[in-house]
Amino acid sequence: MKNSAKKERFFAVVLKLIHRKGFKATTMRDIAQELNFEVANVYNYIPSKQALLETYIFDTQNEFHDAMELILESSYAPDEKLRHVISSYIRITTKRPYEQALLVNEWRNLKEPGLQRFLERRKAYENKLMWLLEDGMEQQLFKSADPKIATQTILASLRWLHNSYLQDDAPKNPIELEKQLLTFIFNGVSENG
Repeated sequence: MKNSAKKERFFAVVLKLIHRKGFKATTMRDIAQELNFEVANVYNYIPSKQALLETYIFDTQNEFHDAMELILESSYAPDEKLRHVISSYIRITTKRPYEQALLVNEWRNLKEPGLQRFLERRKAYENKLMWLLEDGMEQQLFKSADPKIATQTILASLRWLHNSYLQDDAPKNPIELEKQLLTFIFNGVSENG
């Protein structure tokens, strides 16, 4: 087995274990047992649980920010930008559901200064979405509403999405899911919805 395949397997198993047990409840010993390792061997892959958490949370958060930046810098109208933001959120989540589960459920376990950095970046993402909604409201593409409430409602409609890909009986077609979520969200915000 190649070294990269071993690493991929290691991280896949660890992410599933953390999802199943929770970050706090998962110990280095649990990780070692799950992989039939000695505890010391776990440290060949990760320096600590906290480092693992930070890496996954910030890598995933960066992917969301990068997608948002590209969309906001585009020449699309606000309604099309919003469609792309929602689509990118769905694509990232369906590609990395365990990482998204960490981002949504385990961020509280970050230690300082990582926790403050995470909160600042989350607020920045929310502000960008709010500004996009405000722009759409000014152009009368979106219904007039409290932009903060609209922002949090849209994000709440998306943040649960990783669960769809972590349950055996859940629908797995991201195209259909995207279509349904876009319809639902746009019926709520669109001036023509």
